Amino acid sequence: MKRSIELVLWNVRLIMIVPVIVSLIVAAGVLFITTIDVVALSSSLVRYGTVETASRSPLYIEIISSVISVVDGYLLGAILIIFGLGLYELFIEKIDAAENSELAGRLLLIHSLDDLKDRLANLILVILIVKFFQVALKMKYTEPLDLLYLSISVALIGGALYLTSKAKGAKADKTYSTDAAK
Repeated sequence: MKRSIELVLWNVRLIMIVPVIVSLIVAAGVLFITTIDVVALSSSLVRYGTVETASRSPLYIEIISSVISVVDGYLLGAILIIFGLGLYELFIEKIDAAENSELAGRLLLIHSLDDLKDRLANLILVILIVKFFQVALKMKYTEPLDLLYLSISVALIGGALYLTSKAKGAKADKTYSTDAAK
C-alpha cells in the first residue's frame, strides 16, 4: 500500500506537463503577434523616409517606441519558453535532445526552482527596463524636476542591474567554492 501511495505521489508531478504545454503555446502566440508588429513597423520605417524632415521627430519617437515594444514581445516569448523548458526539466525529466547541445548549457542551467526563479527574474527585470525606456521616450519633459526624476530613475535601474550582477557573482563564487571543496 505504501509503495502504491508513493508511486501515485511521484506521478502527480506529471501534471506539470499542462503548464509546460500552455507556456509554449502562449510563447508561440506572443512571438507570432510580435512578428506581425514587426511587419507593421516596417511600413512606418518606409514612411519615415518619405516624410518631411520637420515632421520626422514624432514619427521617430513612434518608431523607437515600436522597436522597444518588439524587443519586449520577443523577451516575453523567451521567458515563456525558458519557463516551459525549466518546468519540464524540473518536474518531468531531462530533455535528451539538449544533453549534447552547446546551446543547452547556456539556456538550461536550471537545476532547482531557485535557478528557474533567478533566470525568470532577470528576464523580467530586462522587460521592465525596456518598458521604462518606452514610457520615458513618450514623456514630455517640461520642467527641470522632470529631468531629475528621469535621472533618478535611470540611476535606480543601474543600481538594480548592479545588484543583480553582484548576486549572480556571489552565487557563482558560492557554487565554485562548493564544487572545489568536493
